[in-house]
Amino acid sequence: MTIALTKPLPLPPDIPAYVPSGNECILFESAWTRQLPLLLKGPTGCGKTRFVHHMAARLGLPLSTVSCHDDLTAADLTGRYLLKGGDTVWVDGPLTRSVRDGGLCYLDEIVEARKDVAVVLHPLTDDRRILPLERTGELLQAHRDFMIVVSYNPGYQNLMKALKPSTRQRFVAIEFDFLPKNQEIAVVSSESGLDEARVAPLVELARRLRALKGHDLEEGVSTRLLVYCASLIDSGLQVRDAVRSALIEPLTDEPDVKAALIEVANAVVA
Repeated sequence: MTIALTKPLPLPPDIPAYVPSGNECILFESAWTRQLPLLLKGPTGCGKTRFVHHMAARLGLPLSTVSCHDDLTAADLTGRYLLKGGDTVWVDGPLTRSVRDGGLCYLDEIVEARKDVAVVLHPLTDDRRILPLERTGELLQAHRDFMIVVSYNPGYQNLMKALKPSTRQRFVAIEFDFLPKNQEIAVVSSESGLDEARVAPLVELARRLRALKGHDLEEGVSTRLLVYCASLIDSGLQVRDAVRSALIEPLTDEPDVKAALIEVANAVVA
């Protein structure tokens, strides 16, 4: 099925809210209709996962989400034999289910998974769109509505954990970043219930702390943490207590760095 898209598809009701910052919705829709794999890259908490949930809902696709980690193996995705009622039966993993029946399989932080995971994805991310299951002897042709989406945070990449060029170049890629200031204020206010005038200094503080990434901090304040902070304030917690709990403590354990961040916070947030 091929559809020429010049604007986003109409929004079904009751889907996860998402505020686009560019043409990422159209890019996603085009990748899906052309059966192209998609890679999302951007900092922690900038909205990648929310975007995937939003797009799966608006396209009417079943969604399987896998949070990748050091112990995640190819078998965790494809499936394995298990004992059930005295019998040994094959149980599909989330990737295999999506390949068989159609749907979106989302692998979050793909670089955290073991290297054999990338090997399994290769035949699914080229024109073959197949999934070999060695344990069962099957060679599955991907359902026409199957889509694979992976994400990672480039800031965490190192020599030991990086996507190889041979893997990266199998995907169409979208780069994410934090929203422009006014948009981020609107999103945090909508998600937390705190009015925009009170959210504005929190967003300004986050932008200043993000500027410290790579110096005193490994990672900046995510939009997710801003929502947490604003929610605490909206529930009645004192602003400085909420800022410390949601915007300072999660960023660092170093006493000197923490003291410096608190100093910045006191100067920005009343």
